[in-house]
Amino acid sequence: MVFPVAACTTDHPDAGATQPLRSSSSGPAPAIAAPITTRPSAQKPPELDNGEALAGRQEVTSGNAGIAYSKGKEGDALIVSVRCQGEGKIKVVVRSVRVSFPLECVADEVSTFSDQMAVTGADRDGVVSVEAPSAVRWSMTIGHGAPAQEEPPEDGGEVVNAA
Repeated sequence: MVFPVAACTTDHPDAGATQPLRSSSSGPAPAIAAPITTRPSAQKPPELDNGEALAGRQEVTSGNAGIAYSKGKEGDALIVSVRCQGEGKIKVVVRSVRVSFPLECVADEVSTFSDQMAVTGADRDGVVSVEAPSAVRWSMTIGHGAPAQEEPPEDGGEVVNAA
């Protein structure tokens, strides 16, 4: 069984709170928001983490676009990282895994969002569609990598094997 996991980061200065990853068999888990300390340029697509394989990339764009990406190894999660600047909301749609999410972009700030989808079919090839107003400049990097591990409960409880 593959559990969906989504993780989101943003370099927006007000995004200081984080939420734990949650898992369910009915759909993607809520995103995790964590601040990014560097100030990247909207002109340059986000970078992948070590161990993640590049599957597709879109240089800086305004308006709507579709970005094809290649397949990954069996069991890989799909990683979609978007960097944007400009006032407006963009919508990212990954039809092959039935996931979509809105992103709020800010006029005078560069924001970077990264979602990981560990769902059935995430290792296949596909297309990410972006709907964006012309006032928003955005770039994207798509990759595949090992699914993130679920975080343990915050209640401090231990996991005990009954062997």
